[in-house]
Amino acid sequence: MGARCSRCCFCWGHSNRKPSAQESTDPENGEKNTWPIFREFNWEELKAATNGFSSDNIVSEHGEKAPNIVYKGLLENESWVAVKRFNKSAWPDSRQFLDEAKAVGSLRSERLSNLIGCCFEGDERLLVAEFMPNETLAKHLFHWDKQPMKWAMRLRVALYLAQALEYCSSKGRALYHDLNGYRVLFDQDGNPRLSCFGLMKNSRDGKSYSTNLAFTPPEYLRTGRVIPESVVYSFGTMLLDLLSGKHIPPSHALDLIRGKNFLMLIDSCLEGHFSNDDGTELVRLATRCLQYEARERPNTKSLVTSLITLQKENEVPSYVLLGIEQGVANSTQPIPLTPMGEACLRMDLTAIHKILDNNGYKDDEGVANEETLNSKKQGDAAFRAKDFTTAIDCYTQFIDGGTMVSPTAHARRCLCYLMSEMPKEALGDATQALVVSPEWPTAFHLQAACFSALGMDCDAQQSLREATNLEAKRNRK
Repeated sequence: MGARCSRCCFCWGHSNRKPSAQESTDPENGEKNTWPIFREFNWEELKAATNGFSSDNIVSEHGEKAPNIVYKGLLENESWVAVKRFNKSAWPDSRQFLDEAKAVGSLRSERLSNLIGCCFEGDERLLVAEFMPNETLAKHLFHWDKQPMKWAMRLRVALYLAQALEYCSSKGRALYHDLNGYRVLFDQDGNPRLSCFGLMKNSRDGKSYSTNLAFTPPEYLRTGRVIPESVVYSFGTMLLDLLSGKHIPPSHALDLIRGKNFLMLIDSCLEGHFSNDDGTELVRLATRCLQYEARERPNTKSLVTSLITLQKENEVPSYVLLGIEQGVANSTQPIPLTPMGEACLRMDLTAIHKILDNNGYKDDEGVANEETLNSKKQGDAAFRAKDFTTAIDCYTQFIDGGTMVSPTAHARRCLCYLMSEMPKEALGDATQALVVSPEWPTAFHLQAACFSALGMDCDAQQSLREATNLEAKRNRK
């Protein structure tokens, strides 16, 4: 491996040409940086860099059916890059794609994984960005192996993310599409960076938000349009993630906050490692970001101001707080799918039915031995007999009765809807199961199946990842 330039993440250009660079002042620290100039790659370069777009080089998806896949690639000059390959139907107008890519590629910040190039040949549309070797925020926050993320690091992630959004906003790129824990990456020094890929839609007319509806900004659900305030709402969900170490639906979190139970939001792993004042302030900030009315949310500049005052252990390098070695990539192997995961990946509804039937209500509390719930018992009998229409009716009576909350009942009705070719209704049940039980792998598995049935393959892969990691975490206990 060639020597890495000390002033930027990657050296630039081919070995037989002099690197081109532009000098800029980083907005966070005032230092001069020499960044690679945005350039157009050719198809053969990127094909070679990714070993023919080998499935072994996929870093964002587990399968090749996802519409937009990110690959790890090695350029001729031995620089590692992330290559996002769009679906062939995306961005039919190459000029529009190039204009958008150039606009995003003009941004340069230590808080971003910067876009350094693109490719458009024939139907192919690809983006090339700096490669971040130390996994995603979702990995370090939800599915950690050695230690939970420290409080000081969580505060640093929040600040750096807010600074990234403020920088983009100051450069006229205030819209960020589908901000979540997989969009925050860690560089070789353990510093959190915001992925530049979210600054462009998945296609010219593609959806801006396509993940779990429980986390989608309310105005986007009403209008289908993303506005700068939508990004702040998503930032609020990220603050909840950092506080809780879980992916908690905003509605559930706000109910806890209104009930003065906000300490129940705080990750139990953090007990004794933060002050109540700091926790209260971060909860207050999240609440402001999650206001239903967009105009009542703060702007990114005020978020930065608020978060600067909360920072802890500023002198400690990020790689130390993150618990990694400096300059060493996290090389954990993918976790194998469970039988349920395999069934969802194949969309084998019969296999899913068998697993759900065998598992019963073991993941519920207070439901399995309740003999007086006739509608549930009738639903279970119909479910076992594969009479899915009757099962839907009976489970609906049980759920609407409201005597007991059962994520398994929602899961079973979800599968009944899938069997009846009603994927939207099925997704509603999978989402409700997650609201009731945010860390239940089965709910994420079923959500993945629903997304697949709706043609939302990228979201299906993300839900499948979440389920697989939760299963692995359970097995380690």
